[in-house]
Amino acid sequence: MLNEQPSRRPAVAAWAALLQVHAALVPELDAELRKACGLPLTWYDVLLELDAAGPMRMSDLGEKVVLSRTRVSRLVAELESNGLLSRETNPDDGRSALVAISDLGRQRFREAAPHYLDGIERRLGAQAEPGELEAMAATLRKVLGATDLAPPRPRRR
Repeated sequence: MLNEQPSRRPAVAAWAALLQVHAALVPELDAELRKACGLPLTWYDVLLELDAAGPMRMSDLGEKVVLSRTRVSRLVAELESNGLLSRETNPDDGRSALVAISDLGRQRFREAAPHYLDGIERRLGAQAEPGELEAMAATLRKVLGATDLAPPRPRRR
């Protein structure tokens, strides 16, 4: 079974292609964002989530951007020291912190967004028909939504 050709195992072939595309495109998008507006892709991802959701707990932010607890803490510290977000004590739970995008963070996010979106369109959108992209997105959402694969839901207190 391990010696089978990927073409005989469509799920394995799709998985391999997904990993290869991710490995190729993420560094390109990161370099493009750094050159165009001085933001690393990881910073952009954090600002994107905070702009969309508003203030959130560090643990919830870590789940959204798929980073370890240690890495999200370092990333938040970097963004905070650059004035792109703020950290406050959570009024509902004094043991945790809430992270929020600052006005400067929102401005830098909005400056970077066209470069990010254009980079995705050029690298992914130009390679497939709209229907193919819609099918790809639907399939990936279906996989993500599978009970045993879905990211943990934030706990309500």
